[in-house]
Amino acid sequence: MKQALLSICAAALGLTLAGQASAAGTLETVKARGKLICGVSLTVPGFAAPDDKGRMQGFDVDICRSIAAAVFGDGEKVDFVPTNINTRFQALQSGEIDVLSRQTTHTFSRDASLGLDFGPTVFYDGQGLMVAKSLGVTSAKELTEAAICTLPGTTTAQNISDFFTAIKGKFELVVFESPDENRAAFYSGRCEAITSDRSDLASIRAVANNPDDYIVLPETISKEPLAPAFRQNDSNWGDIVSWSVWLLMAAEEKGITQANVDEKLKSEDPDVQRMLGATEELGKMLGLDNKWGYNVIKSVGNYGEIFERNVGEGTKLGLTRGPNALWNAGGLIYSPPIR
Repeated sequence: MKQALLSICAAALGLTLAGQASAAGTLETVKARGKLICGVSLTVPGFAAPDDKGRMQGFDVDICRSIAAAVFGDGEKVDFVPTNINTRFQALQSGEIDVLSRQTTHTFSRDASLGLDFGPTVFYDGQGLMVAKSLGVTSAKELTEAAICTLPGTTTAQNISDFFTAIKGKFELVVFESPDENRAAFYSGRCEAITSDRSDLASIRAVANNPDDYIVLPETISKEPLAPAFRQNDSNWGDIVSWSVWLLMAAEEKGITQANVDEKLKSEDPDVQRMLGATEELGKMLGLDNKWGYNVIKSVGNYGEIFERNVGEGTKLGLTRGPNALWNAGGLIYSPPIR
């Protein structure tokens, strides 16, 4: 009974805080505070983790900074709140954070039932499985009767169950509450395999003592479109989050980089002029400075730059662009026209 009352009180508090944020409008709340509050992962190298100086780095972190740059003209005006799998949506619903940028899959049930909306897909991913090379396994179909490590509160368990049901195989799902426990159990041999999004598996492999001892199996068993999330019923804030992301993609397509953005202000390309605020007044439509697009690229670079410096082939994760290449390079990354 006591636990139930505590849960009801927590839910009521969450609704109150969220209602306050909605009533004021998230943009107004963020501006009055003087900084963005962005929910990220606890520690996932390549996506959200502190560097050796304590500064947050990663793909999801740069998405947060792009939004801060759009709002304030400064990508550093953001606080990062670590969220775990069980608290990430509650933190957003309650108003504790303004946006969630945390390797989160956009699904029907999350979109329709949690009081949240999702921005554009920033990373096209899919669930996979990783094993030690010493196991001698080359396909996920060989893992029948295997113990498989994973985390709770994700789409992962349902996906792996569906996969083994389809191949009429059996498995044991071993669930751990924290990413650290999950990784440690896999490294120690408690589980024959570990399952997560393929990007997350690359991160887990990268922090192993001997990354070459592990291999991600070839099967991709689900679609996992990762996207930032924000509270429903605030269309202006949703537009700011979405167009901050699309701006990154459009900038890459137009060859606008962090290094050449000042030079590109002189471009005669009408699309570039609009994107960087040299002509027209698109920023005002969002309640932002007209140079919001310039500020985003000056702060974090374009989509391709964010991908390559955080998770690309030159990093420990070593990911190829694959479906995360631009649409005109064989991928799925595509921005609506900025006009």
